[in-house]
Amino acid sequence: MTNHISTSTSKQRVRSFDFLRGIAILGVISVHTIQNFPTNLGSFDFLMSQGRFGVQLFYFISAITMCYMWEQRKGEHRPITNFYIRRFLRIAPLFWLAIPIYLYSNGLDATYWAPEGIGVRQVLLTATFLHGFWPDSINSVVPGGWSIALEMTFYVIFPYLILIFNNNKTYYLSTAFAIWVFNTFIFQNFLINFLSDHYQTNSTTIVKDFLYLNFINQAPVFLLGCFAYFAFQTNIKRSDVIIFLTWLGTAIFAKYYFEKSGLGFLCIYIFIGLFVYYSVKKNIVLKPFEMLGRNSYSIYLAHFLVLSILADLLPYNKGVIAFFIGISLTTLLSYALSLLLYSLIEKKVHRLASSITRAK
Repeated sequence: MTNHISTSTSKQRVRSFDFLRGIAILGVISVHTIQNFPTNLGSFDFLMSQGRFGVQLFYFISAITMCYMWEQRKGEHRPITNFYIRRFLRIAPLFWLAIPIYLYSNGLDATYWAPEGIGVRQVLLTATFLHGFWPDSINSVVPGGWSIALEMTFYVIFPYLILIFNNNKTYYLSTAFAIWVFNTFIFQNFLINFLSDHYQTNSTTIVKDFLYLNFINQAPVFLLGCFAYFAFQTNIKRSDVIIFLTWLGTAIFAKYYFEKSGLGFLCIYIFIGLFVYYSVKKNIVLKPFEMLGRNSYSIYLAHFLVLSILADLLPYNKGVIAFFIGISLTTLLSYALSLLLYSLIEKKVHRLASSITRAK
């Protein structure tokens, strides 16, 4: 699979990545639709709930895309500054627009993610993309906002990561493994103890969910995306295989001897990586998924609002028919909103980003 990214045309590269983003956003829509419109068919509902791993697929593709863009812009004037400008303007405008919309739509009352209600602290942390560092802010203001917090955290460290590791894929893989070990055996226990001392809540599960959603737990996915990008261009070395096998063996040992979680999530890493590798290697493209993929960010932000409106308007919210009506309308209406947002906001912001980063 040599040079499928580095030597393929930009158009083909975008199509492959957009196809994968389309898969990811449809998975995310599926899990949230089944939560609002359950079919009560156990196996089917469980299958749709696995769409939640579309977020990790987004992370994987995000890391690959960042590596690709960095490589394409080698020699650019002030590359780190320009990288931050492009990423900030890509994410911030729509996310800031989502904050008042969801505050108005959902109110400030107590919710699962904000047991004491939403206040100034949660709003400020969300507006500055720091909401991923505390349980009652990570997902309380903008639904699904936790993933945006983690993306922005990755963007902060990425330029320095790639400057240090360059194209040595083994460094990315080794670091992913090291972070996983640190999180599994040290950080999770530290976080539980720290939150028990500094975060008081009546919720019995929010801390457990925060252990899953926080950046340290999710960081290996981004690093494996970087590994995959450079693995596309060179053969995987024996040392890489040894690291993978050691990682898998450590996860099995941790689960059955220390009752540590992490084995299942590691299997998700591997499955996503293989799926991405195969899709890019075979240049798999499909127009409907590409259309969704090109607008996946705005669709992601919009679909929560669309779903909440549909849940109130549609006469039936259970059963197979209700689910398929729900997912169809959510996808179509969210896509329509994404086109409107692109025309009104994103297109102008892209032009602004280009004009700023072209300036000497």
